[in-house]
Amino acid sequence: MKNTQNRPMSPHLQIYKPQITSVLSILHRGTGIVLAVGTLLVTYWLSALAGGVETFNAANAILGSFLGKVVLFGWTWALFYHLSNGIRHLMWDTGFGFDLPTVYLSGKIVVGASFVLTVLLWIVA
Repeated sequence: MKNTQNRPMSPHLQIYKPQITSVLSILHRGTGIVLAVGTLLVTYWLSALAGGVETFNAANAILGSFLGKVVLFGWTWALFYHLSNGIRHLMWDTGFGFDLPTVYLSGKIVVGASFVLTVLLWIVA
């Protein structure tokens, strides 16, 4: 049996300085989870639409409240972030954009695009 007590330990996450690449990767995974849960909320709203006027009005009261709008705004941002970052990943799949300056630039574009698209949608809708 090997002695494993003398092995070097990996530094803990608190040792590392967060980088845009790691933060955006974690955000991509998190927004995927938010989209899955938020889709249940949208499904509830659509089901209420099929359930009749009273059911729809009750769902609209919940989703139309201040808290409901904040949740929907966050879900919209998660949708646009996940979409934009997914396009970025598709570009990577073609072999484009792996050099560090392009990785950082595309990451900033993804974050900016997600906010701009979210705000535009909420202004138009």
